[in-house]
Parts: sequence; C-alpha cells; structure tokens
Amino acid sequence: HPERALRTIKNTGNHLNWDLSEQIKQVTKENHVRAENTELMLSFQRGQVTLQQYKLLLCSLYEIYQALEEEMDRNCNHPGVAPIYFPTELARLEAIEKDLEFFFGQDWREKIIVPAATKRYCHRLRQIGKENPEFLIAHAYTRYLGDLSGGQVLGRIAQKSMSLKSSEGLSFFAFPGVSSPNLFKQLYRSRMNSVELTEEERNGVLEEAIMAFEFNIQVFEDLQKMLGNIENKPQTCSTHSTSVKMLFKDGTLIKRTPLLRMVLAIFVALATVSMGIYAL
Repeated sequence: HPERALRTIKNTGNHLNWDLSEQIKQVTKENHVRAENTELMLSFQRGQVTLQQYKLLLCSLYEIYQALEEEMDRNCNHPGVAPIYFPTELARLEAIEKDLEFFFGQDWREKIIVPAATKRYCHRLRQIGKENPEFLIAHAYTRYLGDLSGGQVLGRIAQKSMSLKSSEGLSFFAFPGVSSPNLFKQLYRSRMNSVELTEEERNGVLEEAIMAFEFNIQVFEDLQKMLGNIENKPQTCSTHSTSVKMLFKDGTLIKRTPLLRMVLAIFVALATVSMGIYAL
C-alpha cells in the first residue's frame, strides 16, 4: 500500500526529533503484521516447517545477503553507510555458505534455487547501492539486528535440542564477533541515528524500510508456491542406518525429524519473520 505508506511517513515526519530507528519501527508496524500472517510464516510458527522449507529459505538468504554485503562493502566509505559498517561482527554470507555446504554438499552452488521475488529483492539492493547508498541503512538494520536478536538464543536451543556435537549447519545463528548482543545493538542504533540525513533522504530511508518488509513478504509467498510445486512431485523414500526418515529430491538428501521441524519453526518465526524490529 504505497499511498498509505507515504501518509505514514508524512505523519511520522512531524516527529523530527525521533531517532531514525524509532521512526522505522513506527512506519513498519502494519507491514510487520502482514509478514507474520503470510501462509508460509504461519506454517513455521505452528511448528510445521520442514528441512526442505529451511533449505529453500537458506538459498534465498544467500542471494539476499550476497547482494546486501557486496553493496555494503562497495559503499563502506559512504557517509550513510560507514557508521553502520560492521563486517567482522555482522556479515552473514560466509556463515550461510557453510550451512549450505553442510545441507547440500560441496557442489551446493549448483543446487541454489530461488524464486522471482528473491531476484527482485536482490536487484533492488544493487540498485540502491549504486544510486542511493544511504537507503542500505533500512535493509541492514532490519536484517542484521533481527538475526542478532534471534540467532544467539536459537543457536543454543537448536544445538541442545538436537544433541549436536558441533555447530555444523547452524553457522547462521552464530555471531562470534559479538560478545554482548544487547550492547552491540545499542551501539548500532546509536551509530545509525547519528547518520546525517536531509528530510528527503530520511523519508527515503523510511520508505525503503517499508519496501524491505514488502520484499520479504513476496519472498515468503513465492517460497511457499515453490515448496508446493516440489511437494506435489513424486518422491522416493528410503531408510538410513540412523533410522531417520530421508527423502531424495533432485539428487539431494533431505533429513526430516519432528524435532528439527520444531527448532527450525522457532528460528524462522523469531529470526526471519519479526526481523528483530521489536526486539531492537
């Protein structure tokens, strides 16, 4: 609803003394609710997520973070990006690559499949990286701090619940460069709020935050459609020495356990849907 979003921005603009982080929180409230109520996200929250869903999500997160981090790196000296540039502490791409290799094997790059919505999201990130680098603030804020808010707790839950001996497959949850998530989030908000923006630029960042949610909603909806197409195709069942159910799909081995579905449901519901906006 672009017109309604613009009205919200104008109304929020009357509170020019508000911090940018608080303004983003205000203008994205409605979008946040809509994201939580997409069919895919509701299934995650009900604990019905499968490893196939998680793997598809990881593929899209890989493409999204590749675009975001390449543009952040390229614009690291831009006045709108430099204050919030924390590659050592926040970068997710390498972690996602490790998880993809764990689930898909060494040739994981050949198995990456993403919907059209993911491609549109990536195109937008690259576009603003070239034309309006300060707009990257909106995407970095909603993604990175959301991951940081959910990842720390959920990584421990996943490792303990599944009795994992290592962190393989869970690298996305880990932020080894951040010793205190709460203190770091305070630092990040302070840095972001210190960015000097004209009124026009600030409104642009707020509108971009709304767009960030819309892109994610579209990705969720496209992933659900893609998943439906995959599940409607014939699948061959097999057994494994660990007595865990396995599925073979397009040459990829997929483990499925109720515990894994539960843990991943918690992860997606908290870390991906809410994106940490209300935990910041």
